[in-house]
Amino acid sequence: MDVRQDKTVGGEDRATPGDHAVRAPRPTGIFGGLSGKLLILTVIFVMLAEVLIFVPSVANMRLRWLVDRLNTAAAAAIVIDGLQPAELPRSLQKETLMATGTRAIVLRKDGTSRLLATAEMPSSVDEQYDLTSVSQPTAIRDALDTLLFGGDRIIRVFGPVGDSTAGIEVVLKETRLRKAMLAYSVNVFFVSILISLFTATLIFFAINRIMIRPIRRLTDSMRAYAEDPEDPARVLVPDRGRDELAVAGSHLASMQTQLQKTLKQQKNLAALGLAVSKINHDMRNILSSAQLMSDRLADIDDPIVKRFAPKLLRTIDRAVGYTTEVLSYGQATESAPRRRRIPLQELVGEVRDILAIDPDSGVEFVVQVPPDLVVDADGEQLFRVVHNLCRNAYQALMASGETGADGLRRITVAAHRVGSVVSITVDDTGPGMPQKARENLFTAFRGSARSGGTGLGLAIARELVLAHGGTIALVEKPAAGTQFRIEIPDRPVSLDDYRNRTLHEN
Repeated sequence: MDVRQDKTVGGEDRATPGDHAVRAPRPTGIFGGLSGKLLILTVIFVMLAEVLIFVPSVANMRLRWLVDRLNTAAAAAIVIDGLQPAELPRSLQKETLMATGTRAIVLRKDGTSRLLATAEMPSSVDEQYDLTSVSQPTAIRDALDTLLFGGDRIIRVFGPVGDSTAGIEVVLKETRLRKAMLAYSVNVFFVSILISLFTATLIFFAINRIMIRPIRRLTDSMRAYAEDPEDPARVLVPDRGRDELAVAGSHLASMQTQLQKTLKQQKNLAALGLAVSKINHDMRNILSSAQLMSDRLADIDDPIVKRFAPKLLRTIDRAVGYTTEVLSYGQATESAPRRRRIPLQELVGEVRDILAIDPDSGVEFVVQVPPDLVVDADGEQLFRVVHNLCRNAYQALMASGETGADGLRRITVAAHRVGSVVSITVDDTGPGMPQKARENLFTAFRGSARSGGTGLGLAIARELVLAHGGTIALVEKPAAGTQFRIEIPDRPVSLDDYRNRTLHEN
């Protein structure tokens, strides 16, 4: 989904959120979406399952058909055998063979075989099957052989007569057996089709209700949100539930809400950049004029003027420098630090002078920095960091009117060196940071601790400290107030620089 961006500083050529939104066509027809594909796959899978069931079932059907022929022939054979020694008339033999569907009936009894009925006995037999004990793989193989290659073959089938020791043997043509198996296969096929369609239909409606509709709702919400991300009405209202789709909906709604906040912040930044760009040109001209007048003040012999003129000049120089880089936060990043070793006590003193705390305000500014402590940093950038923190502390103290445990309102800037790291703390006895500000610390437009603040001061301070390879953090303290700790490491010294320095010293 697109995020609104300004193509120019003035915002004249601006991309709208939906300009490049991907509008994929919505599936049409019952087979165009996931539910239709699921319906087809269900039918295919059920048919495959039916095939796996059909193969052993048609084998069992064939065995039952042959066993029925043997049992019918065995019943007739027992009756014919009871007529011994008389021989069954030829016409009666033909009727018996027609009734049993065979061409010959042989009874095996007491180690002898007796041909009880026969008609046009074939000269040879194509296949013979023993039904005494048939394994399932053998039955499946014989069934497939009959379906694929049977029809006009003459087969010989034999098996036991009930639980007796006698056996029965018949010779028959395979045509009727194959027709019965084909009819059985057609019935199974149509029943399988009905079962698969019925099952697929149930699954179709169930899956469509449980999955497809929520997924479609998610996609519709994403499409509508992409068209206008800033419209709060387009944020998804997630369904209640604990399943995966409900969780996905909750995450999507949270992401859309968070993105709207980000868009609002970017819009504020764009508006801020536009406003600053409009006043930046005039402000630089004004400051340049003030700089010229300050240069003339430096020539006056008044001691008070000579005392404050250098500080005023430095302040105006900083203001001019800030105006040239004022858009750096919104456009890219701060410039790289130009590091050098500077006295930290002198820098903190300048911060105190720039704050110009009124003695009648009751706010005390305490500097606990050793005179010989130097820090390897960009002086202007470190000044901005310390000044932002101290200014925030002063504004918090003036707004709250609270005092510390000793009844004083105090801002304390302390520092010490541990090895190659300089640790700076800015502490105050004010009311402390509210919870909302703690949760959004160092976040522009959200991390302000006071009403009307932008939170840019802490965000810029963090960026400048990180550029030095250091850290800045809010320190928990038992007493009331707020304390920040800044840690600035020295630059690593290359071996060549060390040798050159040592050479010059010697």
